[in-house]
Amino acid sequence: MMKLNRPRWSPLLRRITLLLCAVVLFHNPVAVHGNDETSAEPQPAAEDAELYETPKIDSKRMYFAEHFDDLYGDDDAIGKRWVKSKAKKDDAAEEVAKYDGEWAVEQPQRPILANDYGLVLKSKAKHAAIASHLLLNRPFVFEDKPLVVQYEVNLQEGQECGGSYIKLLSVGDGTKDLKQFHDKTPYTIMFGPDKCGNDVKLHFIFRHVNPVNGTITEKHCNKQKDRLDDPFKDKRPHLYQLIIRPDNTYTIRVDHKTVNEGSLLTNFTPAVNPPAEIDDPEDRKPENWDDREKIPDPDASKPDDWNEEEPAQIADPKATKPAGWLDDVEEMVPDSSAVKPDDWDNDMDGEWEPPLIPNPLCEKAVGCGLWKAPMVANPNYKGKWRPPLIANVNYQGKWAPRKIPNPDFFEDLTPFRMTPIAAVGIEIWSMSSDILFDNIVICDDEAVADEWAAQTFDLKVKTLDRQAETFVSRVLKYCNSNPWMWAVLLVVVGLPVAIVIYFMCFAKKSDAKAEVGRKKKDDDYPAPAEDDLDAPELEDDGGRSSKTKLNAATTGSSGSRSASSAGEAYGEEENNEQANEDEADEENVPQEEEAQEVGGGVEEDASSSDAPVDSKNAEGGEGLKKRKARRD
Repeated sequence: MMKLNRPRWSPLLRRITLLLCAVVLFHNPVAVHGNDETSAEPQPAAEDAELYETPKIDSKRMYFAEHFDDLYGDDDAIGKRWVKSKAKKDDAAEEVAKYDGEWAVEQPQRPILANDYGLVLKSKAKHAAIASHLLLNRPFVFEDKPLVVQYEVNLQEGQECGGSYIKLLSVGDGTKDLKQFHDKTPYTIMFGPDKCGNDVKLHFIFRHVNPVNGTITEKHCNKQKDRLDDPFKDKRPHLYQLIIRPDNTYTIRVDHKTVNEGSLLTNFTPAVNPPAEIDDPEDRKPENWDDREKIPDPDASKPDDWNEEEPAQIADPKATKPAGWLDDVEEMVPDSSAVKPDDWDNDMDGEWEPPLIPNPLCEKAVGCGLWKAPMVANPNYKGKWRPPLIANVNYQGKWAPRKIPNPDFFEDLTPFRMTPIAAVGIEIWSMSSDILFDNIVICDDEAVADEWAAQTFDLKVKTLDRQAETFVSRVLKYCNSNPWMWAVLLVVVGLPVAIVIYFMCFAKKSDAKAEVGRKKKDDDYPAPAEDDLDAPELEDDGGRSSKTKLNAATTGSSGSRSASSAGEAYGEEENNEQANEDEADEENVPQEEEAQEVGGGVEEDASSSDAPVDSKNAEGGEGLKKRKARRD
């Protein structure tokens, strides 16, 4: 039996398979954020966390800076710099009026940097308020330097309804005793995220003082164009930054990306400056003022054939009741299996009746009950007649009251000069717990805030990104920074994958064809029978006769072996020529059989067999027969 050559690409396939398996094993990102459930207990920071050092506070360059790192471990330590409110809300019920929210200094639920702590609101559905004075009790005064406010928020349990904003409390009586800090305490700026249901906001509110009468009005910044949904559900820290400049411009950034910017004079509601003129409240519209632009045509009349009584829909006159409709069978029947409840009181509940269920007879029928034709649009329907409209010749235009000078008009071209800031406060209510505040900074230089963020927030983001990075994402990142690597990746990964797919799809087909070809060649060149290979018994007939028979037997057996050897050689050669010659083999079989018959010189028994006969062996057999005849 001939042997099929083993494909030479088998080792290559094994290597490619191992490579693909390695890629799959490496493609297993470490989950460091998302909506997965995590334990609320503090955990050690990740082994690959960035080396973190608590940033130093420079009171000369900052008006306020808080990292909370040195307040961990001591329940009374938080009181060194922060004051919990003991006040009550004036417009709330007694049971919810207290500011009894629980505050704590602790690590995040998913620690990112070693020895990094924050201020956490532990409770939910409670009012919570806490505040701290600025450094050295030095207020921030709005003069010729910008105000930069920056802080981090991590909604560790997500957020469905509640705020996580901060307030910059105004200088005055309200900030002398921070234990009385509440929702009505005067503030200069409120800034930060807020959400309830589908209403997502990023507050920037400042309280503007009327320079004429001293009244205070809240000015709300217009919404940013893009919604900020991710900070409320991804459970990652986010950096919020507000910059207000002396030229009245402002910029709001989230995670160093600008999300809103504009001017204090034009991007707030209500506007800082009131209009110079207002409508005269004493002006009234004249009774004969005609502001109708079009009127019904007085000369039009209803046509005689106009029938207003025609209904909009009528029963289809072409419809007929389907055959098999059960008119006398009700669609709903009482449930025969229902039982009157034991506690049923006829006096209180009325006479008990079993509930109705669909009639089983109607399930197989076309329909049950009273048949009605379907409704169709009435072709004669016209509705109520109304005269057509024409232009009003007496039209005087839309009336509006006359304008008068606004008695409360003022023009404040420097709304940046707000009320000085004396303290930072967090006064919120939330349906979510474990809201973490960290790295609160107030200064007048963007570079100072960016430097602080580089030592804190940026390290956190870098650590989170590295933990979430996979082998595949690293390769893609490197390829994006080095475009020429895409070609290398295509050759190293794409080409082997294509080869694997090709062999997986066509290997079975090729093996089947090779097996068919092998069977055909075995049939064309069968191996010699074992009886033919055995030496014939020699008769002692004078020596020469026995020798002659031995030679003949030897010649015949060698001829059979030669034919078998030729068949094996031919089969191996055919195996290397692919399956395209398999069909040609089927056509050549009869021709080979004819050639064997024409060969002649072979004994009748040998010619009648299916095995091909070698021409040389045939000639040798004919010579033996001639010599035997001469001896006889």
